Amino acid sequence: DGPDMLTHGGNLEAAISLYGGDADQWIDLSTGINPVPYPVPNLAPEAWTRLPTRTALAELAHEAARAYGTVAPVVPLAGASQAISLAPLLRKPGRARILGPTYNEHAAALAAAGWRVKQVGKLKALEGADLAVVVNPDNPTGRQIAPERLLKLAGKVRLLVVDESFADPHPELSLAPLIGPATEGIVLQRSFGKIYGLAGMRLGFAISGVDMAERLAGRCGPWPVSGPAVEIGRLALGDAEWLAATVARLKADMARLDGLAEAAGWAKVGGTALFATYAVGDADAAQVRLARANIWSRVFDHTPGWLRLGLPAPGTPFDRLRDALS
Repeated sequence: DGPDMLTHGGNLEAAISLYGGDADQWIDLSTGINPVPYPVPNLAPEAWTRLPTRTALAELAHEAARAYGTVAPVVPLAGASQAISLAPLLRKPGRARILGPTYNEHAAALAAAGWRVKQVGKLKALEGADLAVVVNPDNPTGRQIAPERLLKLAGKVRLLVVDESFADPHPELSLAPLIGPATEGIVLQRSFGKIYGLAGMRLGFAISGVDMAERLAGRCGPWPVSGPAVEIGRLALGDAEWLAATVARLKADMARLDGLAEAAGWAKVGGTALFATYAVGDADAAQVRLARANIWSRVFDHTPGWLRLGLPAPGTPFDRLRDALS
């Protein structure tokens, strides 16, 4: 994504500095985060005042494993970003290949750890890599790869890292049900905050075989996530009814967003249930147009014609986007 490898969405402060206004006046669609978050319950004081116990962390990992449909070990982490930063440390640096274009934090983390990083455009070009990265479904293209194809790829690379941060609404894409305790050479990365709308909690997970899971856990220290994150994560991951209703709403809202974009003359490149990327012609001009209505979006240096939008919340935010595009 240009000279700054860590440029990504969520940079609302940059929008405010350029176009003014207060944060509460803006609609931030630069990220792919569910705008209707899981209802946070009142927590017992001990969640704040005591360090998380091993039992509580194990229960969180168990609930995540059940939610993701896996029998492989699950390691709780401080967001998918921590999983991304730890992955380069699991092998001695060598040749890393990333299927792109994709989320740029993977390349930055690998380069910082001394890997020789190359982005490739085809899955087959990953073969032979010491470490290969696939984001599935992809951000920002929405590219989807069947998990069986990734399982075959894993036998042709030393370590396969699959970022499944946007897989919750698309469980058929997840490798999690296909791996187990004896799996070697595969690490899955999951985000909690995106689908549950609680990005500030900083909770995510890594899923792998026993050996890799122990290596990851050993680099995180005894308290990788906070007490409140443990308690809220356990409740939310166990609430299958809320997740099912949320996924249905997200897909309906995405259809509505696509209708607004089509009416504006934009062509959809791809996306997930949480964001969509459109070919808009002059993306910088489109971003400015939306910014003047206090709506922030995401553009990409690598493809100047693309603009990505997360979903606005139902009601006034959706109406404001409709008005800005009409």
